Amino acid sequence: MASQPIYQFYAELLDYKPKIWRRFQVLNNITMAKLGYVLMSMFEMQASHLFCFDVPDGFNQQSDHYELLSGDIFEDRDGRDIHDPAKKKIKDAVSKKDSQIVFSYDFGDSWAVRLILENIIEDIEMPGKELPRVLDGAGYGIVEDCGGVDGLKELAKAFKKKSGSQYRELSEWLGRTELDMAAFDIADANLRVKKIPRIYADIYENDTPPSQKSVDFLERKYLK
Repeated sequence: MASQPIYQFYAELLDYKPKIWRRFQVLNNITMAKLGYVLMSMFEMQASHLFCFDVPDGFNQQSDHYELLSGDIFEDRDGRDIHDPAKKKIKDAVSKKDSQIVFSYDFGDSWAVRLILENIIEDIEMPGKELPRVLDGAGYGIVEDCGGVDGLKELAKAFKKKSGSQYRELSEWLGRTELDMAAFDIADANLRVKKIPRIYADIYENDTPPSQKSVDFLERKYLK
C-alpha cells in the first residue's frame, strides 16, 4: 500500500505548441533525482545530458537549485546553494499544493519543463508498486540534440511535410521516416515510467552504463 502521501503533478514542455504535457503521480518520499528520471522517461529524454531543478523557496525571489555534482552543497555564481537531488526527497523540497518547479535538461538545447503540484493525496489503498504512474498526457516529447524547441519545431514541420531535402536530411539523421509529434501512448508511458528511472539512476548516480537488455528496452525493441 502507499504508506506515504502521493504527489500529483502536471508537467508541460515550455515554449512548444501544440502543448506536450503529462499528468502523473509519484510517492512524495522519492528523491528529486528520481523525479528527474521520471520526467525524462515521459518526455523522451535519453539521459545523455545534465539536468537540474529550480524550486522557488516561497520567501524571496530566489530559488533552490538542485543539480547532480560531486559533494553535497555548493554555491553558484548567483549566490544560490546548489543541492544534490540524489540526497533530497521531493517532500523536503516541495510541500505545498500549487507549488511550481522548473526542470531543465541539456543546458545547450535548453529544454525546460514546468511542473505544478496539483494535489497531495492520502491513499493507503493504493499499492506502492503502482507508482509512479502516468494519468494523462499529449504529444510525443523531445528529440535529443535537435537544437531545442526551435529545432523540434523544424523537425515537426519537415516530418509533417514528408518531402524535400530537409525531410530527407533529418530522416537520415534520426534513422526513421516517421515522427508523429502528436503521438502519446499512455500504456507505453506507464510501462516505461516503471522501468527507466532505475536505468537512469545507474547512469547518473553510479556511472554505470546500461546493459544491452536495458538499451533494447530504451530503444523500444519490445515493440518489434
